[in-house]
Amino acid sequence: MTSELIHRNQTTSPESPTRTSPLKPSNLVKNTTTPFRYLLQKQFVFVLVGIAIATLFFNRFPISPSQEPSLGVFPYLVSASESSHVTRRVLYEAYPAKLRRNINVGGKVPLGVKKKNLRIVVTGGAGFVGSHLVDRLIERGDSVIVVDNFFTGRKENLTNVVGTLNMLGLAKRVGARFLLTSTSEVYGDPLQHPQVETYWGNVNPIGVRSCYDEGKRTAETLTMDYHRGLGIEVRIARIFNTYGPRMCIDDGRVVSNFVAQALRKEPLTVYGDGKQTRSFQYVSDLVEGLMRLMEGDHVGPFNLGNPGEFTMLELAQVVQETIDPNAKIEFRPNTEDDPHKRKPDITKAKELLFWEPTVSLRKGLPLMVSDFRQRIFGDQKTGGGGSTAA
Repeated sequence: MTSELIHRNQTTSPESPTRTSPLKPSNLVKNTTTPFRYLLQKQFVFVLVGIAIATLFFNRFPISPSQEPSLGVFPYLVSASESSHVTRRVLYEAYPAKLRRNINVGGKVPLGVKKKNLRIVVTGGAGFVGSHLVDRLIERGDSVIVVDNFFTGRKENLTNVVGTLNMLGLAKRVGARFLLTSTSEVYGDPLQHPQVETYWGNVNPIGVRSCYDEGKRTAETLTMDYHRGLGIEVRIARIFNTYGPRMCIDDGRVVSNFVAQALRKEPLTVYGDGKQTRSFQYVSDLVEGLMRLMEGDHVGPFNLGNPGEFTMLELAQVVQETIDPNAKIEFRPNTEDDPHKRKPDITKAKELLFWEPTVSLRKGLPLMVSDFRQRIFGDQKTGGGGSTAA
């Protein structure tokens, strides 16, 4: 018993007989009284080798700003000290270089930096804006499920409350983040100009447009109730007039009306005196805004629109310049509850989403015209009159 205790305490002298330990030391460690000496003499070499390899790798493959991917991906940022040594920092970033100084790098990591691809449900994904959004999501590698009834009638014939309620219920069950694409129509015929998100609007609840206007207002109410009461992550966008390829040719919207009429050699129909104003944004600008909203940390609502304001007569003139200078303008009685002015204040989107539109009407309209011309005339040349192809 005594010899065992002595052996464990390693106080045995060379002359003292000791019992053989069942755990015989290896040949590499002949003296078990010096484990730290072993680490210093043997393992320290490997530590030095590892550091040398890592240093060689980063010197051989430096990260430079030229390797930064385009907007929407999260690039590496490189910062250099005043000395000859370079300190590299890996930060997540979602905005152009000119905006980086305004960004707080800490906090919640946006959805876009996660390696795992997302599964996203897009209701109305076969439509105008929805299809462009689906394109962007697929391009970045997400799995997209589209829900659409292919309904091509007028928006006045619908109410969108039930659909919103169903999707909020789904978001609750699966723990998803919910994006509501609301509309500038929630402001009605506004008494405030331009319109900010804090403005409650001027809406006729029993007018001919109320089904759509009040439907979207109720959708916003439901969305915020699910957010406050059930903790669902939500985002709300209020979309102003948007145009671009894939718009329904005969959906009754003013831009598609003017373009289709000009291509078919029909008069451009202006309602009222044509002094009503609207703001028109190209669809790619809207999709960019929706992506930033969905991946950001702010609920909204956010106005997403182009502050460039045009009267209906000015819009008709731009269409004339783009398609047919000889196109005629025909005035018709104004529709009921038609808003007199519409222009978004996008200060909030600029400050919190770092977003603003970049495509002007005169730049975006020709792209839409090319799409409409192809769909109206097919492969035929457009030199003739208003003939159309099925």
